[in-house]
Amino acid sequence: MFGSTFFITALFLIYQPIVWAAPASSESSASPDSPSSPSSVSSAPTQSFTAGLTSDDPNDSLFDQFQNEIPEAIRGTLGATVIGPQNVIEDRLSPDFLAPPSTDAGSVANAKWPFSLSHNRLQTGGWARQENVQVMPIATEMAGVDMRLQAERELHWHSTGEWGFIFKGQVQITAVMSGGTNYIADLDAGDVWYFPSGIPHSIQATNQSAAGAEFLLVFDSGSFSEDDTFLLTDWLAHIPKEILAKNFRTSIEAFDHIPATELYIFPSSPPPPAAQNAVSDPNGQVPQALSFPWSKSARTPLAGGSVKILDSTTFPISQTIAAADVTVGVGGMRELHWHPTQDEWSYFISGTARVTIFAAEGNARTFDYQAGDIGYVPASCGHYVENIGNDTLEFLEIFKSNKFEDISLNQWLALTPPDLVKAHLNIDDATIALFNKSEQTVV
Repeated sequence: MFGSTFFITALFLIYQPIVWAAPASSESSASPDSPSSPSSVSSAPTQSFTAGLTSDDPNDSLFDQFQNEIPEAIRGTLGATVIGPQNVIEDRLSPDFLAPPSTDAGSVANAKWPFSLSHNRLQTGGWARQENVQVMPIATEMAGVDMRLQAERELHWHSTGEWGFIFKGQVQITAVMSGGTNYIADLDAGDVWYFPSGIPHSIQATNQSAAGAEFLLVFDSGSFSEDDTFLLTDWLAHIPKEILAKNFRTSIEAFDHIPATELYIFPSSPPPPAAQNAVSDPNGQVPQALSFPWSKSARTPLAGGSVKILDSTTFPISQTIAAADVTVGVGGMRELHWHPTQDEWSYFISGTARVTIFAAEGNARTFDYQAGDIGYVPASCGHYVENIGNDTLEFLEIFKSNKFEDISLNQWLALTPPDLVKAHLNIDDATIALFNKSEQTVV
């Protein structure tokens, strides 16, 4: 009996401080912001969370700081200086790799690829460099090519759909659809074209600028490679001339001077304007335009920037690519959001950005982007795009879809019963009142 009494008494003495500590904690929390005091947080739930509360560390960007000093692998009290060899240039471009925010955790595949790291294919009159799953394994749904023309891109076609966006200059595109209808158009910087898979086409720089043109190509397959393009000269060089003569009902000698290898990009005379260069077609014109004058579309002004969207609702032929052109002012951000069913392939046109990708189950990773970089966010992964530079940020959001879709965190919570939100986040009515029932896009 004595042994049992001693054991029970010992247990009481061990746990007594813990039991007594609860009221003490409650009293210490009776500050001007506590439920017992009249304040803006009076409606906040008084529940506690098993996992504790998040840190108050703002985890600000170190980008500006790193530009003016040697970057160090230090954030707050964590980390240490770099005393071994260091690539200072790379560390300045990606401060959140060297000194990640404390909110980063777990594992997220690399979601950044600069075109500057892509091998460039140099030709007389232009060049091309590409990104695909070989260099960016996470990007399974789309691939990209940065192409420069002072000349002509050879007649060709692809087994994937092609979406083009012009950075600089002017180009003339041609195409022939199944059924024999043809298309020709002159496009300016900011304009877009779309060629469905298997449709033969060409791209030529016009004489509007002596410098020619540069443009972005996006393909609806992450495994796409420019090396797999079906080129006119490559095909004909591998067909017996007897077959060529029979096909075109002419002599074999007519093909004595076809190139032995592909041309790809080659010098040529600039084309006349499309209206003069059009070939009459007994089959008529294509039923849907293969280009869209996106440069003339008005932007929707937003609190922190602007946006314009292009998908099949306004560009019907584009059935596998939808896009948004987003600008974010200094200090602003593309709000926290996700895309329900489609991966996002991003291209940064100007400025400096910071993006954290949340991939569920405690996995999050922060990336930094500059002009010429490609980003990638898998479907349903939450993210934001913050302007951490001193100039306007502009980037393209591109999707393998015929319709642009996203879900705003702010709008979702604003349209959810307040008590349900408070039970999750331990926030008050005053905070919930700030949530917006309309999507903000850029704040």
